Amino acid sequence: MIDTHSHINFEEYKADFDNFLNDLKANEIEKVIIPGVEPATFKEISDLTNIYEMLYGAIGVHPSEAKTYTLQTTEQIKEYLQNDKIIAIGEIGLDYYWETETKELQKEIFQAQLEIAQELNVPVLIHDREAHEDTFEILKDYNLKTVVYHCFSGTKEYALKCIEKGYYIAVGGIVTFKNAKDLKETVKAVPLDRILLETDAPYLAPVPYRGKLNSPKYLKYIAQEIANLKNTNVEEIKNITTENAKRIFNF
Repeated sequence: MIDTHSHINFEEYKADFDNFLNDLKANEIEKVIIPGVEPATFKEISDLTNIYEMLYGAIGVHPSEAKTYTLQTTEQIKEYLQNDKIIAIGEIGLDYYWETETKELQKEIFQAQLEIAQELNVPVLIHDREAHEDTFEILKDYNLKTVVYHCFSGTKEYALKCIEKGYYIAVGGIVTFKNAKDLKETVKAVPLDRILLETDAPYLAPVPYRGKLNSPKYLKYIAQEIANLKNTNVEEIKNITTENAKRIFNF
C-alpha cells in the first residue's frame, strides 16, 4: 500500500526512525508521501526522501501557514522540485475552519502555488476545510496535471463534481468513524480508480486506534472499511489504490 499523505517527519516519529520504517514495511507499506506545511520543513523532507528509498515528498505551504510565504518561497518550491523524490506541491489550499482572518491571503498563496504546479506540470495535494466553493472555483481556472483532495471532507455531491473534473479523492481514518456517514456515502459513490489511501499521521488514527498516535501502518484499517463499503475484498482495494498512486505520481 501507498500512504499518499503522512507527516512522519514530525517529532513524534524521530526517536527510532529506522525501526519505525522497518515496521511500516512489515505492515505492507511500500511508499509514503510526506507533505510540506511551511518553508521551514522543505529541507528536512527533501533530505529524508534522499536517505530512504520508500519515502517521497511534496513541497508546499499549508493555508494555516500562509503568513510564512515570502517572495523567496516560490523559488524554493521550484528548486526542491528538481529532486526526483519530490513529486508534488502540497499540502496547499484553503482552511476556513481554523483560519477565518486570512481568507484573502490564503487565496493569494494558494494561487501562487497552483501557478507553479501548472508551469512545472506536477500534481497538487489539496487541503480544503469548510472552503469547498472557493477551492473549487480557484482550481478550475488552472490546467493542472493531477489534483488530489487530501482528507476529503465534502459531500457526495461535491465529490462527484470533483470527479467530473478528473480530480482524485484521498480517504483517511475518518472513514472508519461511526459518525462519518457523509464520507461513507461518498466512498460508495466514487469510482475506485479515483480513490487514494492516506493516514494524515499523526492525526486522525482509524478505529481501533482512534484518539491515539496515527501511523501509516494503520492504512490497512482504512482499506478494509473501503472494501466493506464497496462490497469487495480488501486485497482489491489495496491493489487498485496502489496502482492509482503509482499512475498519478509516476512511481
